[in-house]
Formats: sequence, C-alpha cells, structure tokens
Amino acid sequence: MALDGVRLGHGQGQALPGTVDLRVAPGELVAVVGPSGCGKSTLLRTLAGLLPPLDGRVTEDGTPVTGPAADRALVFQEDALLPWRSVRANVELPLAIRRMGRAERHRTAAGWLERVGLAAHARKLPHQLSGGQRQRVQLARALAGRPRAVLMDEPFGALDPHTRAGMQDLLVDILRGTGATVVFVTHDVDEALHLGDRVALLASGEVLGVPHPRQRDARNAPATTALRRRVLTSL
Repeated sequence: MALDGVRLGHGQGQALPGTVDLRVAPGELVAVVGPSGCGKSTLLRTLAGLLPPLDGRVTEDGTPVTGPAADRALVFQEDALLPWRSVRANVELPLAIRRMGRAERHRTAAGWLERVGLAAHARKLPHQLSGGQRQRVQLARALAGRPRAVLMDEPFGALDPHTRAGMQDLLVDILRGTGATVVFVTHDVDEALHLGDRVALLASGEVLGVPHPRQRDARNAPATTALRRRVLTSL
C-alpha cells in the first residue's frame, strides 16, 4: 500500500496539516504513532477506502484505492461484533458476504476460532465473553477472509496489560506466514516498538526502522532505548 502526497481530512471539513508519504511492503507491519488529533484514525480510514484523500494518491499494488474492498480488513478498539450473532456466526460474516458455501464457511470459521483459542466458545454470544476474548473473535473475523491488508486502530487499547501482551503475541503468531500487510495505529510507544517492522511518526513524517521487532527481551537494548527516546520526543 502507498500514500503519495496525501492530504487527510473529512469531506468539506478542515484538512489536517501537512501531507503523508508512506509505503508499506507486502507482509510488513508498520506501526503508526502520533499525538491526539494528528490524523491516525483518519489515515486508516483513507487506506481502507472509507474516506477519499483531499489530495494525493492512495494505491494498493499500484491500483488506486477508490472505496472499500474485501481484501482490506479494519480492526477497531471497540470489537464491533454483532451482538445477536454467535461467535462462530460473527467470524463467518465476511465469508458469507463473499458468498462462500455454508460448509466451507463453517470449516473456515472453526479453524480460525481454533487458532485464537476460542473453539470451545463458538456457540456463545459476544456478551458472554471477556474483552480480550471479543478482540480475539474480531481478529479471527478480520483474518478469516484472507485479506491482503489489515488496518488496526488501537485494537488492544482498552485491554489490561497482561491481556494486551497476550493479544500482541497472538497477533504476531497468527500473522506469521499470511503475507498480509498491516498498518497498526497505537498510542503506546512500547507496543509500536514491539510489533512494528517500522514506526511511522505521523506528525513529523518520519518512518524509522525498528532494530529488534517482536523481541521483548530487547526492550532495554541500547538501539531500542534510543529509538524509544526519539519517538517520545516526536510526541
């Protein structure tokens, strides 16, 4: 995915300052950080095709993004599960939209629920699950359709630290081998440095490589500490 000279904003509303230039390679996870109001969520919605750029170009594999598409999945902080559908039926939803046959939908959903550790909860309704479990369902639903891009808007922000760390590790494990491109918005600098192959500082336009992505024992390594200071300074 790529943004070239993109000016972010909402319709006739005021444009956010500056323009965005960003390229995310297939299979790469780019974490996006920035102060409140700098346009992080607007960036994701523009990448998803829900908001047109006020200027510039948004492309996926060289093709302009002109609207939503099934190969781009959004994951929000609020789980957005349909409360009247079972856990399995929620995971099946994007597959049903694609007109996948019922038996194949059941198999695919069951497989993803197994991967996120919720196979035993398939018949439950969302209100019967914990917050972390609901986020696991949302992750399974987003990935069940094998999207080429996953756009995540602070998906673990409301979770307690222990559950959040578990969800981070689960995300890394599940994404391994999918080839999906991931743009992950977060206000947590340590989360950005743990998950991201690179970190995009939206306010300054810098994109920085992460020296030890997904290695928790590298938290206090000199290179990671220096990058953390640089990111915090940008905020």
